[in-house]
Amino acid sequence: MLGNLGFTEIAILLLIVVLFFGAKRIPEIGASIGKGIKEFKRGLKDEAPQDPPESSDSALPPASSGAGARGAGGAGGAGAAPKRLNQ
Repeated sequence: MLGNLGFTEIAILLLIVVLFFGAKRIPEIGASIGKGIKEFKRGLKDEAPQDPPESSDSALPPASSGAGARGAGGAGGAGAAPKRLNQ
């Protein structure tokens, strides 16, 4: 879609942008977009070491422990109602 843009189409788009924002605001807009992209990339680099959840999964109790408690308590157990997922 964007590969079909020729020189005249790009020139018309730039003219519309200049008329809409003004010549003084275009460098400010470009600088703010550049800063935003830099911050986004920096945030991705900072988040990468914290992502591996491998060690946190081992701290969770096994899933079979919840089924064992329900089976022992019965249907009319001590107030242990099954959780509703779509409320």
